Amino acid sequence: MNNEDPQAQAVDTSFRDASLPVAERVEILLGQMTLEEKAGLFFHTMVVPGGNGTLEPSDSPFKLPGVTEMVVDKAMTHFNVLGSAPSGAELAAWHNAVQELAAGTRLGIPVTLSTDPRHHFSNNPGASILAGPFSQWPETLGFGALDDEALTESFGDIARQEYAAVGLRVALHPQIDLATEPRWGRQNGTFGENAELTARLGAAYIRGFQGETLGPDSVSTMTKHFPGGGPQLDGEDPHFAHGREQVYPGDNFEYHLKPFEAAFEAGTSQLMPYYGMPVGTGHEEVGFGFNKSVITGLARERYGFDGIVCTDWGLLSDAQIMGEPFPARAWGVEHLSVAERMAKVIEAGVDQFGGEAIPEVLVQLVQDGTIAEARLDESARRLLREKFILGLFDAPFVDVEAAARIVGSPECRAAGERAQREALTVLANGGDGGPTLPLARGIRIYAEGLDPATAAGYGTIVDSPAEADVALLRLSAPFEPRPGVFESFFHQGSLAFPQEEIERINAVCAAVPTVLEIYLDRPAILTPFAGTAAALVVDFGASDHAVLDVLFGDSPARGRLPFELPSSMAAVAESRSDMPSDTADALFPFGHGITL
Repeated sequence: MNNEDPQAQAVDTSFRDASLPVAERVEILLGQMTLEEKAGLFFHTMVVPGGNGTLEPSDSPFKLPGVTEMVVDKAMTHFNVLGSAPSGAELAAWHNAVQELAAGTRLGIPVTLSTDPRHHFSNNPGASILAGPFSQWPETLGFGALDDEALTESFGDIARQEYAAVGLRVALHPQIDLATEPRWGRQNGTFGENAELTARLGAAYIRGFQGETLGPDSVSTMTKHFPGGGPQLDGEDPHFAHGREQVYPGDNFEYHLKPFEAAFEAGTSQLMPYYGMPVGTGHEEVGFGFNKSVITGLARERYGFDGIVCTDWGLLSDAQIMGEPFPARAWGVEHLSVAERMAKVIEAGVDQFGGEAIPEVLVQLVQDGTIAEARLDESARRLLREKFILGLFDAPFVDVEAAARIVGSPECRAAGERAQREALTVLANGGDGGPTLPLARGIRIYAEGLDPATAAGYGTIVDSPAEADVALLRLSAPFEPRPGVFESFFHQGSLAFPQEEIERINAVCAAVPTVLEIYLDRPAILTPFAGTAAALVVDFGASDHAVLDVLFGDSPARGRLPFELPSSMAAVAESRSDMPSDTADALFPFGHGITL
């Protein structure tokens, strides 16, 4: 530990010499860092960009410290950017202001900015952000439906360019959990239920963001959620205490590791364990971020992973989100103090605490002898190494004018819109009387769930099914609303439509040939409509234009289901949460789809 006043020490700036090997640059810098500066590296929390060129936002639903306080007072240099940016140029300008702030600190360590997915349609403050100025693509499930490695890698490369243009250098994705529990509320971020498909597409996704090797043009991927976050008890999500148990009734733990084996082979730079605590596996029954046999035993020793391991957000401290109290996700170790939880995470082999901003607690743990400073150095080397490899020390600022050109460029948007259309999946199309789709332009349309002005470009909009040649009903997969503002964003519970909604929809189907088009962020029970709708089509994130272009034959649909659609909730309840395609008599099996 450096005992002299750091302000009185001359800084050896040779770590900024790009001609030196990265390992040497890391050691030169690490050797000059105080305990407090090392501790700051370990904390990777949320930050909200200020507007109109300001560093700080006027308000934040997460009640976060300001970026100035975290960079200057807490020596923190890793942040997860929340909120949809008004434009690529504004986000780039804010990034440059943050880097200018960091450059003014004693050692001038540049900031690394990360983000949850922001190229899709879903908006969940705990998992994803609306696309805003970025190009818009189907959810990850849509890539699973297309099963196209080249397309998935191309998406990663386009997203990489857009992220890097605004200074976002870590993707808090891909999410390569397996959607083997049909009720789980985070399936839209996965590639589906199949390990082989997920392994191939996950590796392609990583290559798109990182390239063949991590370098100055890369966006680092924090692949999640090790060792697989899909098999939740009753499908409840472990963001919440009632969803903390991860269970393996089919003894299928190893199956969920297969996508991560491919991710390690593809060179993912970072890894995030999930909140869940494994039950009945032989591993300690504590959350994966606290679990030494999982982090050190599996990731570090079995797979030889030497990249950064960052916990999921908020394992240590209670917080307030959207005005509501939110306890730490310290599953299995709720009885421990914040400091004791922190020590257990470090002992497990983790390098960073996601969603936390309390480096003073880590400093105290070293000062009182609970954690050796040499253990901090081990993780600090990994964290600094990535900053050097990404070129942040050599070129910390971005070109604001280039960001304006690159983010949401016509070429990027066109590629995303094409993928939206192609990922649509036709489940049923007509009957003995022949196919219903494609529809003819100019017909009379009764529409629900579609923008009337958009639909009017394809036919004449009428006010009732009785006046129509066809009804187009755009729906979303059902879920059970949950109390609390934050939990309401997680779609969980029953997959069945309410009986009154079934009756209403089937009344429309009885009155006029009806096309049901359903957005699936997880499976839905479509059995009540299988014999009544003239056509069944599902999407995984698509605009109204994309849907209508497919229904009217202007664009092809080539999607195949990335998970099975169960026939009933009874079959779901009887299935094993860790097994793919495990519901009895599925209405539509994994891989089903009709080319249109």
